Amino acid sequence: MVQLLHNREMSTCSRSSLGRALGVVLFVGMGGCGPDAALVPVVGETDGVGTRPAVSLAASGGSERGPLLVVLGDSLTAGLGLEDDQAYPALLQERFHRDGFDLTVVNAGLSGDTTAAGLRRAEWSLAGDVRILIVALGGNDGLRGLPVEQMKQNLTEIVALARDRGIPVLLAGMEAPPNYGSVYTAEFRAAFQDVADDFSVAFMPFLLDGVAAVPALNQPDGIHPTAEGSAIVANRVYEALAPLLVGLPSIVR
Repeated sequence: MVQLLHNREMSTCSRSSLGRALGVVLFVGMGGCGPDAALVPVVGETDGVGTRPAVSLAASGGSERGPLLVVLGDSLTAGLGLEDDQAYPALLQERFHRDGFDLTVVNAGLSGDTTAAGLRRAEWSLAGDVRILIVALGGNDGLRGLPVEQMKQNLTEIVALARDRGIPVLLAGMEAPPNYGSVYTAEFRAAFQDVADDFSVAFMPFLLDGVAAVPALNQPDGIHPTAEGSAIVANRVYEALAPLLVGLPSIVR
C-alpha cells in the first residue's frame, strides 16, 4: 500500500480560471511541453492558494516497511485531482506486487514543490531502507522562470544525496513553458540530461511523454493527468525503472 499521511484538501481556487489560463498557455502554446506549469496556483511554500496533498514517509502507525522506493515530486506525483490509488506511484505499487517485487512505494509528492523545496526535504525523504529514488521535480521551476543553473544545482544535490547513500536514482525530466523563450526552454530541458549524465543515473526525458497535451488524458485544467493518463505515466516510469530493478535481486520474492 502506498504510504500517505497528512493529506490536505485542495483549495477550490486551484481549479480556478487562473489555473486554466496557465494550462492554455502551456499546452496550446507549446504543444507537449510544460505540463506542470499551472502548479503555481497550488503552491505550498508560498501559501499562494492551497496545497494537496502533503505526504510523509512515515507509514501508518509510525513505522516503515522496507525495502522502499521513494518518489520525490510535486502534484503530478501526489496525484492532484485523482483518488490516492490512481496516482502513478500507487499504480507502480500494484505493478511491483503483480510482478513479484517486494517494494513499498512511498509517494513523496507535494503540490507546488520546486526543486529547491524538494531539496529541503530530500534528506528525510531518504530515511529508512530506501532502495530506489525517483526524482520528478522541475515543472514549477519552469513556470516561474527560475534560473536553470539553480534548478540544475538543486537536482544535482538531490541526486548526490541518494548516490552518497548507495541509492540508485531515476531522474524524470520536465519541460518549461515557451513564453520564456527558446533559449530558456532549451537550457531547461538540457539541465535534466546533464544531471543524468553527470551521475550516470537512469533517465526519462519527459515524465508526461504521451500524455501532455492530449485532452482525453488530462483533467479539465489541461495539466494534471486523468486516471487513464496516470496509468500511461506509471507504465512509462516502470519501463524506465527496469534496469534498476534488475540490479536489486534481493527485493524479488
